[in-house]
Amino acid sequence: MKFIFKITLFLLSLSVFSQEDIQSKYDKKEVYIPMRDGTKLFTAIYTPKDIATNKKYPFLMQRTCYSIAPYGEENFKKSVGPNIYLAKDKYIFVYQDVRGRFMSEGVFTNMTPQVVQKSKKDVDESTDTYDTVDWLIKNIKNNNGKVGQYGTSYPGFYTAVGAISNHPALVASSPQAPISDFFFDDFQHNGAFVMGYFRTFPVFGVQKTKAEKEAWYMDSFIKPTAKDGSVFYNELGTLKEASDKYYKDNFFMQEIMDHPNYDAFWQSRNLLPHLKGIKHAVMTVGGWYDAEDLSGPLNIYKTIEKNNPKAKNTIVMGPFSHGAWSRESGKHFHNDIYFGDSIATFYQKNIEYKFFNHYLKENSKNTIALPEAYMFDTGKKEWKEFNSWPPKESSKLNFFLNSDGKLAKVRPQDSSYSEYYSDPNNPVPSSVNYAEYNGFTPRNYMSEDQRFALSRPDVVTFTTEYLTEDITLAGEIMAKLKIASTSSDADFIVKLIDIYPADEPANTDKPNVLYANYHQMVRSEVMPARFRTSFEKPEALTPNSATVVNFRLQDVLHTFKKGHKIQIQIQSSWYPMIAINSQKFIENQHLAKKEDYTKAFIKIFNESHIEVEILK
Repeated sequence: MKFIFKITLFLLSLSVFSQEDIQSKYDKKEVYIPMRDGTKLFTAIYTPKDIATNKKYPFLMQRTCYSIAPYGEENFKKSVGPNIYLAKDKYIFVYQDVRGRFMSEGVFTNMTPQVVQKSKKDVDESTDTYDTVDWLIKNIKNNNGKVGQYGTSYPGFYTAVGAISNHPALVASSPQAPISDFFFDDFQHNGAFVMGYFRTFPVFGVQKTKAEKEAWYMDSFIKPTAKDGSVFYNELGTLKEASDKYYKDNFFMQEIMDHPNYDAFWQSRNLLPHLKGIKHAVMTVGGWYDAEDLSGPLNIYKTIEKNNPKAKNTIVMGPFSHGAWSRESGKHFHNDIYFGDSIATFYQKNIEYKFFNHYLKENSKNTIALPEAYMFDTGKKEWKEFNSWPPKESSKLNFFLNSDGKLAKVRPQDSSYSEYYSDPNNPVPSSVNYAEYNGFTPRNYMSEDQRFALSRPDVVTFTTEYLTEDITLAGEIMAKLKIASTSSDADFIVKLIDIYPADEPANTDKPNVLYANYHQMVRSEVMPARFRTSFEKPEALTPNSATVVNFRLQDVLHTFKKGHKIQIQIQSSWYPMIAINSQKFIENQHLAKKEDYTKAFIKIFNESHIEVEILK
């Protein structure tokens, strides 16, 4: 294995495409491209030096809110395109600052609402994409008339919304880790505020007042005060107190504080209803351990598939954290879990390169020889190919949450329940990786060992016996809970866990990790009970009254191996990942005060179950 790893690194070193290579092979031009309303967007264009009437190239474009630096026609990027294979193969690479960001004109809007019925002067991100593509085709000589676009995270959103621009030259789009709806992605999960992203708000909530080549919002960042990042969150106070102290003038934070429910503000920023009329090829990419944008890729792929049955639509999901498919790490780990060697390189060379090369340089009218779904089984640790996602051959199975702590396939006959005590003043930690709390966003918790939660009285667990055969979960997961609480509100966090055997061997690359009986989190999600019937109109719980709380966890492809166990953990706090729910119903939960914090006894009735899809 060590020999294979060294060979892999050697091959990677041979494939490096340096900044000097870019300067020797490309010319750089900076232009302002006018939009239909007169706003000009700053754009950098890298053109192959050997472009000519007999050697034409397609465009590969990224639109971003994160800067297209370095600025200046004499200053070149260290890398161009989504991967080195495409850079070597030569394209006309285009980078653009979106409205209101860095060197572009206009005002920045988070998740710009899509205009449905447009006049000639109405603009949104799809019209900006159309106008940019149109300008490039008409003004850059010796292009081959084809445009592709890509982007990860927020640029993934710009790629996805750009896919509905319907410019005839746009033939390939690859939204990667795209945001689809800010009420369910990134900063909120089912409307619960993601406190773990608190440090990121300067990036998204401070408008610039002039053209900027440097990040104008840097002075607003909260600097770490201790190596243990939990100190900051434990002293932060309520969400209202934190917002008032740090982000009183941050427009994005104030928008969140003012819109706690799924009202017209958030609905207008939902991209999914607009993903119609797509005729070109789309390849949506995501990571199974993407703590920022896991729901976006899955929902965008499924929506395009539903609304555009004839579209050339593909999804790729690997064992990656946010955007990790774009950088090779050799031995690929997420947190403590090893998944194999050179997995990012496999994706770049065998999936991403083939996609863009086929549609931009070959015959884009023909469908590429890639599967509909290229998915990584995070239990078996291998790529799988499917003709659809979720796989049509999968079947539903229920795991019931028995009051004796067992996770069983058979529904219990009695009406008993499990009970736990939830105190907002003493929340369940979302992680014990305290150094990561100082980071931009938490990531490692997505596969973290959950043994730290087992001894807490505010966490209930349900576990199978040791498995006598492999069980592969492939598709969607639904938590269908029947609960009762002594309080008028509560969050419900469900965690799906793979328990390793007691004799699981050590890994020499992680000498301090005890893999024996490791409790690896496979999937997790939070659901505020107040949104159980409607995200638009929250509803209080009736204390001590049984009620149903159903919600979707994101999809998985994970094989629980023979000799492992499957476990479900349920709790009602998850801090600092998710802001504290006061457990007292308030019309705007974001404004809860410390005196609103209400302790509660919470019951999970036996008929509660987790609905999964099993692949035989």
